[in-house]
Amino acid sequence: MNKIKTIIRAVALIAIVSASTGCLDNFEDYNRNPNEATDDELERDNYLVGSKLTKLQNMVIPSEEHLYQFVEALEGGSYGGYVEATVDSWETKFSTFNPTADWLKAPFVDVITETYPAYRGIINKTDDEVAVALANVLRVAIMNRLADAYGSIPYSKIVEDKKERLTVPYDTQQEAYTQMFKELDAALEALERNRDLSTEAFGEYDQVYNGDLKKWIKYANSLKLRMAMRLSYIDEQTAKAKAAEAIADGVITENADNAKLQPELNRTALLWNSWQDHAIGADILCYMNGYKDPRMEKMFLANDVGDYVGIRIGIDVTSKSQAVSKYSYLWFNAAEATFLRAEYELRWGSEETARSLYEAAVRLSFEERGASGADAYLAQTDVKPAPYTDPVGNYSAMAQSDIGIPWVDGAENFERNLERIIVQKWIAIFPLGVEAWSEHRRTGYPKLLPVPTDKSGG
Repeated sequence: MNKIKTIIRAVALIAIVSASTGCLDNFEDYNRNPNEATDDELERDNYLVGSKLTKLQNMVIPSEEHLYQFVEALEGGSYGGYVEATVDSWETKFSTFNPTADWLKAPFVDVITETYPAYRGIINKTDDEVAVALANVLRVAIMNRLADAYGSIPYSKIVEDKKERLTVPYDTQQEAYTQMFKELDAALEALERNRDLSTEAFGEYDQVYNGDLKKWIKYANSLKLRMAMRLSYIDEQTAKAKAAEAIADGVITENADNAKLQPELNRTALLWNSWQDHAIGADILCYMNGYKDPRMEKMFLANDVGDYVGIRIGIDVTSKSQAVSKYSYLWFNAAEATFLRAEYELRWGSEETARSLYEAAVRLSFEERGASGADAYLAQTDVKPAPYTDPVGNYSAMAQSDIGIPWVDGAENFERNLERIIVQKWIAIFPLGVEAWSEHRRTGYPKLLPVPTDKSGG
């Protein structure tokens, strides 16, 4: 009876409102918070679209600290030879091949669910071809990393008919890459048509290039080159063609054009210096120590006795405080693009050009890090990766490679020169864990120390 009375009162109230207003066509006006901005107001200064572009930029390398930690440090960083956790209570983790379900969710599910509301908010809300082109470049930048890590992913059907769906068919990695290349090419055409657009159009929302479309074009071509070279062992014809297109149309060649997000908080510093949850992996410091690499002091902090010593990846840490004392937001840089061009020339072009680009890439990396001595570094003939000496005495190991630095001419040295390119690129793109992991899986380089504690159960 009480429920019936409530319904009657509600109907009576609607009748009163209808009598006093005539109709309810403007019902949303009565239910809108007068202190909220209207849709028309949000359209001003490109805010509705611009804010979503900013969100997508913050998902390429996730800027939210916990998601960044899962994707770049715990997963990609461990498998890419860069990082190990120092937390002594983490006994189930990626590096020992037994992460828990909630850890597995973050790098895949969370990336997808955080990305698509912003992406749909652009492609469903605007006909501005520049905004749509940037959104598509950013979606490819985010999702190609997911495909590299997981293989099959939901991609081509996820925005079909511009509807949100509860279930979405997966694409194979090849199908996803095919669609990504199409979207990149279409986006590049749109950006080229608007390359002289004023930076004021999207500059307020662009944390990477401040609205400079000419630099976005270089980044998109560099991304296309990176993706093309990922295909080098499985679809050489497509890899060669797409790489050639990207190089011809113009990739990043100077550090001034490096793609770097400018977040309010440096997530890398937070993880390493504030939380102290991670330390540099033994692998990268074994290579750099062996090479007497001047970039170490620019990239890392020495341990409590002044040495650069990494922690073995894939161990159970027994003491966080001991690990922290004993072991010591980049998207794309000019060095990586130049190493990719060097590999392209090594495979399908001129070996002489490959050597020149390889050496130029090393110099670009030194310049970016603010280190001197690149020419002397390249000329060292008596260096090779160092063995690993564990400062707490548990996990010492022999070096996994004897690759040197100087290029060695001759077709018979193809594989050794390829290893040189990949190793030096691996050093230069730190801390891009997912990229390092993807390149290691593609080429087998760099040769990493085996995991001491494999908890996968086979």
